[in-house]
Amino acid sequence: MNTLLRLFLEKHMQLGQLTVISARGEELRLGDGSGPPITVRFNTTRAERAVASNPALKLGECFMDGEIDMVQGSIYDLIMLGYANGGRGLMPAVWMKAFERMRILTRRLHQINTRIQARGNVQRHYDLSADLYRLFLDPDMQYSCAYYPRPDIPLAQAQLLKKRHIAAKLQLDPGMEVLDIGCGWGGMGLYLAQVAGARVDGVTLSDEQLVVAQRRARTEGLAIDFRLKDYREIGRDYDRIVSVGMFEHVGINHYDGFFRKAASMLRPDGVMLLHTIGRVDPPGATNPFLRRYIFPGGYTPALSEIMQAIEKSGLVVTDIEVLRLHYAETLRAWRLAFMARRDQAKALYDEAFCRMWEFYLAGCEAAFREGGMVVWQIQLAHRVDAVPVTRDHLSSAEAQLAEAEARRGLPGPAWPEDWP
Repeated sequence: MNTLLRLFLEKHMQLGQLTVISARGEELRLGDGSGPPITVRFNTTRAERAVASNPALKLGECFMDGEIDMVQGSIYDLIMLGYANGGRGLMPAVWMKAFERMRILTRRLHQINTRIQARGNVQRHYDLSADLYRLFLDPDMQYSCAYYPRPDIPLAQAQLLKKRHIAAKLQLDPGMEVLDIGCGWGGMGLYLAQVAGARVDGVTLSDEQLVVAQRRARTEGLAIDFRLKDYREIGRDYDRIVSVGMFEHVGINHYDGFFRKAASMLRPDGVMLLHTIGRVDPPGATNPFLRRYIFPGGYTPALSEIMQAIEKSGLVVTDIEVLRLHYAETLRAWRLAFMARRDQAKALYDEAFCRMWEFYLAGCEAAFREGGMVVWQIQLAHRVDAVPVTRDHLSSAEAQLAEAEARRGLPGPAWPEDWP
């Protein structure tokens, strides 16, 4: 076994039951014997060297390429064992600390999201076949954190609760004009139009998502204007602005511009709701595996980075809610659904893609359970009196929305305690 890999594992893997089989067949047993047994096999000596040098990137790459196999347990189990042993995931080895600092210092270079680059980055992920996403998302194709009052409710119901929760915070009246920045496959916009009676415009940079969103609007007979457009190109104002799961792709170089643009589009008495992934730690850098293979140009911000940009825009923060384990439960539902339909995904792409996607979903779920990742819902306005001064209004607003959902025949029952 590679000497550096052995040293790294012996230092960091003190808890659990981990067996590592080298490319030459040697077995290294680690941990204190607690928990379920996990066994990983290295199929090449190259993989041993690679993981020893940069585990944050190379573990995922070698798993994706079939140079590492899980013999006992899953890749999710292995990543969670890394967290259990005191790390925020698979942290760089001691000899990689200088490289890690450099990665943080140069992070802005990887987030220069001009309009052309932004569209290219979006296309790499969101222009994958809609048939892939249908394998693991809910029927409404919500590709963002659901809202879980308790962890055992169905994914579709949790996603409906997310839309209801956001709509309640937007304080909508029928006929209000709403902009959905990063509208995806149209689910949020369709909900606001159907249930709240809003007039919705939605923008996306994904051709695949646009086709689906427009088709859904036509099928429902809704006059929603879904367009292929960068938010920076919009030239009008709105009563309400909502953005769910898009801000992670803006890039820290463009935060000031994003909020200035939002402020210019939001009417004087308007309300905006931003739903975004964030980190509880100080500013850092994007995980190298995610940056290279999943979300090029993406970044998970610290709250301090967002607030600085909001302060410069002139907008007022009227509320912040922290959704902590909600995304972990969402990702778990996605991961289990994907693994149950893995053969169908392989028919669409190949084995390497399936391994990459499994590692992505497993790593992200683990990060939201143990790695300091959360979701923020940030409510913004021009005026401090644009919304009620307490959250007491949300329960009545959500009750009214639930009644409207029932009239529309949306998935129910309306309340979590009624679900099996």
